[in-house]
Amino acid sequence: MAKDKNAKVKRPRAVRPKGFRDYFGPEVTERAEMLTSITGVYHRYGFDPLESSAVETAEVLGRFLPDADRPNDGVFAWEDDDEGRVALRYDLTAPLARVYAQHRNTLPTPYRRYAMGPVWRNEKPGPGRFRQFYQCDADTVGSTSVAADAEICALLADTLEQVGIPPGDYLVRVNSRKVLNGVLEVMGLDSTDRRTAVLRTIDKVDKVGETGVRELLGKGRLDASGAYIDGVGLSDGQAEPVIAFLTSKGTDAPETLANLRHLIGRNETGVKGVDELEQIAELLLAQGYGPDRIDVDPGVVRGLGYYTGPVFEAELTFDILDEKGRRRQFGSVAGGGRYDDLVRRFTGQEVPATGVSIGVDRLMAALREKGRIGSQTPGPVIVTVMDRTRMADYQAMVAELRRAGVRAEVYLGNPKTFGNQLKYADTRKSPVAIIEGSDEKERGVVQIKNLTLGARLAAEIETPEEWRAQPAQKEIARGDMVDEVCAMIARTGAG
Repeated sequence: MAKDKNAKVKRPRAVRPKGFRDYFGPEVTERAEMLTSITGVYHRYGFDPLESSAVETAEVLGRFLPDADRPNDGVFAWEDDDEGRVALRYDLTAPLARVYAQHRNTLPTPYRRYAMGPVWRNEKPGPGRFRQFYQCDADTVGSTSVAADAEICALLADTLEQVGIPPGDYLVRVNSRKVLNGVLEVMGLDSTDRRTAVLRTIDKVDKVGETGVRELLGKGRLDASGAYIDGVGLSDGQAEPVIAFLTSKGTDAPETLANLRHLIGRNETGVKGVDELEQIAELLLAQGYGPDRIDVDPGVVRGLGYYTGPVFEAELTFDILDEKGRRRQFGSVAGGGRYDDLVRRFTGQEVPATGVSIGVDRLMAALREKGRIGSQTPGPVIVTVMDRTRMADYQAMVAELRRAGVRAEVYLGNPKTFGNQLKYADTRKSPVAIIEGSDEKERGVVQIKNLTLGARLAAEIETPEEWRAQPAQKEIARGDMVDEVCAMIARTGAG
């Protein structure tokens, strides 16, 4: 049967799924440079790298995501013929718990590891909220000492400063889940579900403020879209200790700790939490980390259900402009805490652990807002093609440049129109173009065109004579090509 030439061919649509992104050259390069910087700090603190599987069994991952309205339990999961239900990891902590439980007999104690890579969350995407994003974690497993928690806070401060966030533009805020649990015990909240609901509510204090938290702890509130959000159902009297906890921040750490001691009274759990916060503050102060960099703040709650002790969050304090031109603070870029029960899910025995996770994408966005990254990365030197039959000569040129550490390529498009080759170099943001026609070949010279300088001078040059005299293009001996290109790149700052 003959094919119908008029039949419409159904082609796939070239669209990516919602909530995901494509990353191009400069973004990938900037992220790699940031990861290198972060790795340097983690390595300096004595942490070892770990790369765990991107896929875990659903049983390993558990149910710890903070979003109550997440579809399909918040993970991308499927049924495997051999393993049952498996899923893409939603963070790097749950896989660490599995790795430690599986290899604990061969790992040192404490085990100090860092991990970097993408995680996936099956959440409703929105502005700045993606379903795939990068995290950088550092964790200590096997130590009950609060010195491990203090060290994580110091590491977080050093990391932020290493990547370009100076003191004054960030604050690492420290609290303890034990103090909050003590408050909940004083309130008489015995239900795990109710406690979890309270935790998730007060974790929203930065978004909805004290008044919003009061409403959500009670009957509920209307959100910005006009939708009604049901509350936890506490009475005003029950909610008051929670509000007192959130507003107990003093002018310094001693005053804050005194306020917390007054609030929790003799509750054993709460007293332990305040004692730990006091030790952390002392340890950090001894290392030179004052309250301008790391401070005790009861407003830090952290939404994940597996935290058992100190919790911490890094907040960027500088202002940015939102999409409507309004000034606001950038907010949190990292968080973590102690999770002494996570490994116990596998072993039945308590294994103490503490760690932090840095959101790389948010941190990069913050640096772009401050103008500390985002400059155009120079492209490669372009060797133009004046004669197709001499491709070997041109390839020899780029080989010499690459051996000297210069990024370079031969133009591999249609060389018929020389102007197109220069347009290509411009698109690639190339600093230099090299030209060797038959005349140059016979004379043993090459023309080197400084594209970076040429672009700057183009707006100033008015006559052909000025263009010929400008220093953006020069003829040199073929043997001097590599040295001259290196010098030209160095002079224009394109390298």
